[in-house]
Amino acid sequence: MASDADAVVQIGGPWTHRSISANGTRFHAVEAGDGPLVLLLHGFPEFWWTWRHQLATLPAAGFRAVAVDLRGYGGSDKPPRGYDLVTAAADAAGLVRSLGEANAIVVGHGLGGLIGWTLAAYHPKVIRRLAVISMGHPLRMRASVLGDPLGQGRRSGYSLGAQLPVWPERQLLRDGAFKVGQLLERWSAPGWPDPPTERTYARAMKIPSVAHSALEYHRWLARSSLRPDGLRYARHMRTPIAAPVLHLHGALDGCVLPQTARGAGRYVDGPYRWRVIDGTGHFPHEERPETFDTELLGWLADPEPER
Repeated sequence: MASDADAVVQIGGPWTHRSISANGTRFHAVEAGDGPLVLLLHGFPEFWWTWRHQLATLPAAGFRAVAVDLRGYGGSDKPPRGYDLVTAAADAAGLVRSLGEANAIVVGHGLGGLIGWTLAAYHPKVIRRLAVISMGHPLRMRASVLGDPLGQGRRSGYSLGAQLPVWPERQLLRDGAFKVGQLLERWSAPGWPDPPTERTYARAMKIPSVAHSALEYHRWLARSSLRPDGLRYARHMRTPIAAPVLHLHGALDGCVLPQTARGAGRYVDGPYRWRVIDGTGHFPHEERPETFDTELLGWLADPEPER
């Protein structure tokens, strides 16, 4: 299994592949540059490669960029459990410590954004700054799925459809993981992704156990909402976030509607900046990387990043 994963995730570039142990799990990560640590957390249905553009621009701006495969994805371990946001946040906190730092700038997209919000609430000392891409605050997401069934509820149907056993994995992997490309196209602005990008993400989804692990996150998100662990999580997520937050969203996002994500500032006590990137969907860091990097690097360079 390791060799299958290595053949897919060991993509060459101006970076170094490495293995990192954290929170009792082994993670595959890609590192480039020196300076303040920026931990990059990908979303569904991708892997570390989603940050390939930022792994060049962040080091050029004086940062140490580390993009990691989340638990269950890519070249990281795929244990049978641990696909809840509290464990994922503990994974991220452990990664920062294993990388030799007390805290880090954390940039999370989609699922990685949910992990970033959770990390800021559960491990506030680990977060120097938080950038969330294409994802609302977890409490806002829960409320919108239920309160806006024809809007965000319909957009979240892929997650609700993952609740069945076995069948969702088979559908995701059918015809060479063709559905991965369909999701990327459905959620992005017209013109992205190109066929080679679709094939890269499809190959990564076909790594043994990845499809199951990826869907386990969605299963926890839905099933925990009325369970004790989910209720505890919701209570804790009311904790105000003290770190500066940059909240970026694509105007044409077909997965998380901009109106769903907007308003997360109510959960942030620190400086909060909301920006919508025109002409992009759910993957602004890949669809229009130059525009995305201008927003991110400008915010990182601002010593007092107010609204």
